[in-house]
Amino acid sequence: MQFPSPLAMILSALLSTLLSWGLPLPSASAESAIATFAGGCFWCMEQPFDQLTGVISTTAGYTGGQVENPSYSAVSSGRTGHVEAVQVRYEPAQIGYELLLEVFWHNVDPLDEQGQFCDRGSQYRSVVFTQDEQQRALAEASKQAVAEQLDSPVETKILPAVSFYAAEAYHQNYYQTHPVRYKLYRFACGRDQRLAALWGTAHAESPPS
Repeated sequence: MQFPSPLAMILSALLSTLLSWGLPLPSASAESAIATFAGGCFWCMEQPFDQLTGVISTTAGYTGGQVENPSYSAVSSGRTGHVEAVQVRYEPAQIGYELLLEVFWHNVDPLDEQGQFCDRGSQYRSVVFTQDEQQRALAEASKQAVAEQLDSPVETKILPAVSFYAAEAYHQNYYQTHPVRYKLYRFACGRDQRLAALWGTAHAESPPS
């Protein structure tokens, strides 16, 4: 029998508190919603969300900067203000934003302000981009929960969502189109080693139970 993770239980309690402040639960509807997360190399951030029931699609791209329609090389230079990110389209009737947040945290190092894993620079920093006040409140609550769980300051920023630019086709679903290169990169970057040290087995590339 699988039990909820400590972070899931904390998020549930915080969600109840937020709702008591007057924030409504997402209404069940056929409409999709958007969540945007930056967690370092976007190659590694699509798979954890793609395998969740209720997620319609993920798109690797760039956001947070000043340059319109940036290229990968421009963003990689660190001079555009953009970060590598993933845009997650999901069905709120099937999956809640709080679960997306939990998956996000378990796939990043929230204590690193200089980048993520082997990728250094502002273009690889971790950020939660929120679409509305409800997402912002849930993101702030989850950030507090993570800080308490890890007993350390969380460097991940929570910012309002701005224009998102899809990355070049070569980068989309890279873990599927270039599985060998993806696995070699992920291992060499030390991503899973650091995630295991932070989260134990809870991070994995599979959704939490």
